[in-house]
Amino acid sequence: MQVTPPVHRARWSDIDWIVDLVTAAVAPTAAGGWLVPDPRRRPAVLAAVARIWVEHALLFGDAFLLANGAAASVWFHRYRPIPPPPRYDERLDDACGGHAGRFRRFDEVLAARRPEEPHQHLALLAAPPDTDRVGQAATLLAGSHQWMDALGLPTYAEAHHGADRRLYRRAGYQERCRLVRADGHPVTGLWRPAPQARLDRLSDVRSGAGIAAPRATALPAVDADARLVR
Repeated sequence: MQVTPPVHRARWSDIDWIVDLVTAAVAPTAAGGWLVPDPRRRPAVLAAVARIWVEHALLFGDAFLLANGAAASVWFHRYRPIPPPPRYDERLDDACGGHAGRFRRFDEVLAARRPEEPHQHLALLAAPPDTDRVGQAATLLAGSHQWMDALGLPTYAEAHHGADRRLYRRAGYQERCRLVRADGHPVTGLWRPAPQARLDRLSDVRSGAGIAAPRATALPAVDADARLVR
């Protein structure tokens, strides 16, 4: 019997659908309200900015969709520096008008704390709010990891609220840093070791070596407290 994979790799023709998912997920959040205070303009502005980054991810990363199209994830392959999107400042100004400065400040705070070592960056997890958001997000994340783990790099994600922090921790992420967004909301940066590192730790536990003295990870100490479009 043929089994349909729960997640498929997005193509250029999927951009419109992913942009709609991102817009629906971000518009009702505190971040969406701060970035575009006018609720009438908010969906159009968020969609225009999301399109910039989704297009860029398909050139310098990957995007994935649940098979039923209910959720999407957007990733960047950060094993080397990534250039900004073409004509980024011009496109951002056109999309946001007077709100462009807010988008720049929002992203600068997040970008300043992202890891410098090679990794896969989960930039967006767009599962719009409904009765099964948690289940859809978990399925999407697990399916995305199956693709991304083939590249053998650790992964990094930013959790903007408690539900996503719990989701990422169940998926093997560990807290790496804390920061405060440009709108004053706390964010947690989380790190998931590379596939081989996770296998080594599991082997230690099974052999008994990791029970009394778990293997240390290469994560820095958590700093004191100090999903949008990147």
